[in-house]
Amino acid sequence: MFATLDRNIERWALLIFYVMLVATMAIEVLRRELLAYSSVWGEEIVRYAFIYLAWIGAAAAVRERAHIRIDVIYAFIGPRSRAVLYIFADLVMLAVAVIAVYWSFETAKLSWRFGSVSAGLRVSMVWFLMAVPIGFSLMIFRLLQSLRRDFRDLARGRTPYEGEKLFD
Repeated sequence: MFATLDRNIERWALLIFYVMLVATMAIEVLRRELLAYSSVWGEEIVRYAFIYLAWIGAAAAVRERAHIRIDVIYAFIGPRSRAVLYIFADLVMLAVAVIAVYWSFETAKLSWRFGSVSAGLRVSMVWFLMAVPIGFSLMIFRLLQSLRRDFRDLARGRTPYEGEKLFD
């Protein structure tokens, strides 16, 4: 069960937010064109679903090493050097992610303390502001998995996992 969850948690979350975004957007377009009426809440749902999509998608990209990178140098170095470079990059990203979780969570705590709500939905802004710390927390989890895998590959002299190639 944990292996299935580990492989698919971001996919399922992305699917939920994507369906929510598309369905709400379609409803709002129909309402605007057929009824000459649109709602404030529809625009907010689409906006916040897109924000969650971006942050969860970033965590999924970390898992698959699908972020944009310049990988020309990797073609000229051996597997051990490649693993060291991946470890270095993951450690830098991990440091950034830890700082981002801290400061984004501080923003959510401030919103909680003052009780701010969204304009249209009248829902606590904490739910929407938590997209950033949730996304970075998922990234931290995936980076720790990646570091474990890379250290194992380095110790065994194997070529590190490089993710799926988009173009060959």
